Amino acid sequence: MTTAIKPIEQYCGTGRRKTSVARVYLRPGKGKFTINDLPLNKYFVEHPGVENIIKSPLKETHTLTKYDILVRVAGGGTLGQAGAIRHGIARALLEVNPAFRMVLKKAGFLTRDPRMSERKKYGQKKARKRFQFSKR
Repeated sequence: MTTAIKPIEQYCGTGRRKTSVARVYLRPGKGKFTINDLPLNKYFVEHPGVENIIKSPLKETHTLTKYDILVRVAGGGTLGQAGAIRHGIARALLEVNPAFRMVLKKAGFLTRDPRMSERKKYGQKKARKRFQFSKR
């Protein structure tokens, strides 16, 4: 007699911010955060305030201790990655319960922030900074 293996209930969401991309997986659990195989407080050591940014969608929907969160994030800097994770968590929570849409939308967690750094132009030092101009 074979026993059927019950698949793990898992919800997925992809978040983006600047050049960061985060794949977020929510599994029923006790609220454990794992980011690139490290705990949350070990991954964001230099920015302790980032924890509030990441957990804000869970606080708004009162699901902070209901799901374990596994994150794969790449690209960008610390705050860009935090924003991408927040966006991914919000999208994954929509898969959990579509009724969360009103709460998350009102808080602005479902909107992808379109601001990106401007590209560098040729003949200039940076995107807008120019080389020193000499009239004579």
